[in-house]
Amino acid sequence: MQPALRLVRTGRDGNRPLLPGPAPRPAAVPAPGGSPHRDRAGRVLSVEGLSLAFGGTVAFAEIDLAVGAGEIHAVIGPNGAGKSSLINAITGLYAPQAGRVRIGAESFARVPAGRLAALGVARTFQNLALFTGLSVRDNVLAGLAAARRAGLGAQILGLPSARREARAHRDAAEAVIGRLGLGAVADRPAGSLPYGLQKRVELGRALVARPRLLLLDEPMAGMTATEKAEMTGFIRAARETSGAAIVLIEHDIGVVMRLSDRVTVLDHGRRIATGTPAEVQADPAVIAAYLGLADGDADGDAAADADTGAAAA
Repeated sequence: MQPALRLVRTGRDGNRPLLPGPAPRPAAVPAPGGSPHRDRAGRVLSVEGLSLAFGGTVAFAEIDLAVGAGEIHAVIGPNGAGKSSLINAITGLYAPQAGRVRIGAESFARVPAGRLAALGVARTFQNLALFTGLSVRDNVLAGLAAARRAGLGAQILGLPSARREARAHRDAAEAVIGRLGLGAVADRPAGSLPYGLQKRVELGRALVARPRLLLLDEPMAGMTATEKAEMTGFIRAARETSGAAIVLIEHDIGVVMRLSDRVTVLDHGRRIATGTPAEVQADPAVIAAYLGLADGDADGDAAADADTGAAAA
């Protein structure tokens, strides 16, 4: 009997093409009904039949995904399954060849990356993307760059509107820094911090704009067990305080099962399962994808393996 799904994967997606896809297609089509931040069904994010390939290499094909407000939805799968490529397509870094992405009440063939902040979207990256020479505080403030309304002239002249905006942004950044336990290092260069704290800074930069949709690409990669437990608490608190929809890519299956409301599993660019953590953990196709079982073996052992894994979880 094979062991249940109680494994930790710390690798990276092998499929990380360097070049963007083809030229962008026409922009948004308003989705019928709903608020600016949700569609009529209450979904903040809806991915419909999304497909992406680079030459003859398929990153993912015909992916469907729906995430509601206040939901933590994990996307998992073995290395090279297409997880990070999916996040990059959702945020407009890659141009899919088919399908659509709906963010709130707007629908896109390719999401305009320059409008992410206006759409209420923020993300972190698989590899750290901090301004290493700037302080922690300035890195967090960078998450509000797209929210500036005061013009350059108003800032240079120190007009009241510019001062009020700067003060509000500083207050927002300080609040996030405090919630993430970064107050003691707020004035230090981000690049001088331990890796786990740098991951917190990147999360803070994403949270400071109070996004409606938060995309986290391996926020716990390379962390110790203690750091993972702390980051899990921060992500859960972000959902509870803001009501944001959160898409989480994570290799630590234990973290995924404890933190997520729903889970989608990719394998070789295809969606093979979607459901609650318990449902996904018991799915024979998921067990086969992670443990490399033949189809017959997976069907025969799935029930016993899932029972053992659920008890351990």
